[in-house]
Amino acid sequence: MFRWRKSSQEEHEDVPVKSEEKVNELKAAIGPLSGRSLQYCSDPCLRRYLEARGWYVDKSKKMLEDTLNWRSTFKPEEIRWEDIAEEGETGKVYRANFHDRHGRTVLILRPGKQNTTSIENQMRHLVYLIENAILNLPEDQEQMSWLIDFTGWTMTASVPVKSARETINILQNHYPERLAIAFLYNPPRIFEAFWKVVKYFLDPKTFEKVKFVYPKNKESVELMSSFFDVENLPAEFGGKATLDYDHEEFSKMMAKDDIKTAQFWGIENKENGYYSTEAAPEVPQTVC
Repeated sequence: MFRWRKSSQEEHEDVPVKSEEKVNELKAAIGPLSGRSLQYCSDPCLRRYLEARGWYVDKSKKMLEDTLNWRSTFKPEEIRWEDIAEEGETGKVYRANFHDRHGRTVLILRPGKQNTTSIENQMRHLVYLIENAILNLPEDQEQMSWLIDFTGWTMTASVPVKSARETINILQNHYPERLAIAFLYNPPRIFEAFWKVVKYFLDPKTFEKVKFVYPKNKESVELMSSFFDVENLPAEFGGKATLDYDHEEFSKMMAKDDIKTAQFWGIENKENGYYSTEAAPEVPQTVC
């Protein structure tokens, strides 16, 4: 007996339906939510967790529950720039003033600019900037891009393996499908020893998003150019722009974004020990 095979168009049309079914299954599996957990678990959020776990509802449920537990204790939405401003004094991690070719927010990481020793505070700083990058995504984007500059990086002053492992854990387990691409630009040869250890912490999907770029490797440079306009890209990444981190100006920008964050989560903005959401700027709907 002959069996009609669905056309590629019919299969494509089935995808949104199956996606919606899986989202509803995950909602039912998670059960009733309230407060910030309910606000966090938007449909796009649930899809990201399903995507990260191969659309298996049980695995996605476990991952999401772990994140909700983590968020309830870490409280990323309550971190304010003034709490972690010291971590940002050297510009070791900050949101770029340009986007990639897809309009995505860009985070610049410069491990050679490490200025503190507390891993806990470093993670709070990183999480704050991940949340801020998401806050500033355009409505049609859910992912960010990372650019990692190895200027000044040495093994003696490198990020501890424990810190790297925690960074990876937070990114891939609590912000699934938020990273589009991460370019590691011109790391020194000695970095290979560090990478051999760190790469085993990455799941396959995250591993595929990490790209090494070397100025003398034409293929890697072309790949990076497909994501970034060289006119916007800083010279440290092979572009024509100037990388100029001004901590004071960046702090002012983050203070304004803190008001948007407070408004989105319904948390009052800190002022004399209290918060107020009056006159807060418009908030994008891509936070969750």
